[in-house]
Amino acid sequence: MLLKLARQSLWSRRGTAWLTLCSLIISLSLLLGIDHLRLEAKRSFTSTVAGTDLIVGARSGQLNLLLYTVFRIGNATNNISYDHYVQISRHPQVRWAIPLALGDSHRGFRVLGTNNDYFRFFRYGEQQPLRLAQGREFAAVYETVLGADVAKKLGYQLGQQVVLSHGVGKVSFSQHKDQPFTVVGILAPTGTPVDQSVHVGLTGIEAIHQGWQNGAPGLRKAAGKPDAAALAQLQPTVLTGALLGLKSKVATFAVQRQINEFKAEPLSAILPGAALAELWQMLVVVENLLLVITALVLLAALIGLTTTLLAAQRERARELAILRAIGARPWQLFLLIELEVLLLTLGSIFGAFVLLCGSLALLQPWLSSEYGLVISLWAWHPHTATGLGIVLTLALLLGAVPAFQAYRQSLSQGLQVRL
Repeated sequence: MLLKLARQSLWSRRGTAWLTLCSLIISLSLLLGIDHLRLEAKRSFTSTVAGTDLIVGARSGQLNLLLYTVFRIGNATNNISYDHYVQISRHPQVRWAIPLALGDSHRGFRVLGTNNDYFRFFRYGEQQPLRLAQGREFAAVYETVLGADVAKKLGYQLGQQVVLSHGVGKVSFSQHKDQPFTVVGILAPTGTPVDQSVHVGLTGIEAIHQGWQNGAPGLRKAAGKPDAAALAQLQPTVLTGALLGLKSKVATFAVQRQINEFKAEPLSAILPGAALAELWQMLVVVENLLLVITALVLLAALIGLTTTLLAAQRERARELAILRAIGARPWQLFLLIELEVLLLTLGSIFGAFVLLCGSLALLQPWLSSEYGLVISLWAWHPHTATGLGIVLTLALLLGAVPAFQAYRQSLSQGLQVRL
């Protein structure tokens, strides 16, 4: 009976109730959305590379090495010798090795030079391998395999030719127009930086830089493609980094120490998990600040709910007095106000999930193409129930203020005619 009365009371004041409900929905969806995006971004970043035991590159900080080899962010401090990479790949504890050569781009997308071991051994997410949605792996010098986002955003199909540019900017004045690459494969979406990469062979990277010196075309740079004999003799000379998979996890620290103490060249070997943990440790302050700001916005909305109910008490004085006159107890009036608060809060929770899931459905393609983030539409996590329980409890506690005022209101005060 009280529940029905609470619904009807809110309906009679639906204008004010709708404004209060909308305020709570926006605040709650903001809180749930920030928490969900934070956790999904962390999951997406963590799942970018799986099964890789060590990342090797020129001597630098582990965050810089992680960012440019895995996430294609930033640039390497230096290159490493290909011969030394081969030497490391033949280490007794190394099961597989993937070479990485960065430094070129195509219309703003990074170009990754590697070999076919990349398609065999690279893993992401829950140890998922790379799959080709169309075509095949590159086999010749001037063949390329595109990431899903590259093909989709630029509208490329199999058989089309692409021209690589020197450098990583969207606009480049040093283009390899005389040596275009043919698209022979398109990878299936992964939700990782792989989707935004243009993959070519190491010999292709070497071919387009024949005659270059210090990152610029030399005076004796030959125009056009090298002939077949010259292409057959091409061998990689430098790399940007490498991914290593070891035969035994126990040997990880021993191999890492040996690479860090490599005498022929200053190298760094890092653990991907440790580097990712350091990255998120740096971002935890920003995460907590966003959550605190959102919690304060939600608190302001709940206080607004209390203020609205208090402001309505004067208008509802006669209504409450009539309820008292027909036999309602003071505790029933208290419960009536609390039920109204409960209905508004539960409605705002439902509305917040509808708004959040709808927004995520609209933003998911944009987040995937622009930032490589695959965000789940289901914004429920193990701690979400606890958080919503706290919100509900806080709403009922704040709602107790107008409810207690209604409890104390006497029959004579309610029926008194005010001039």
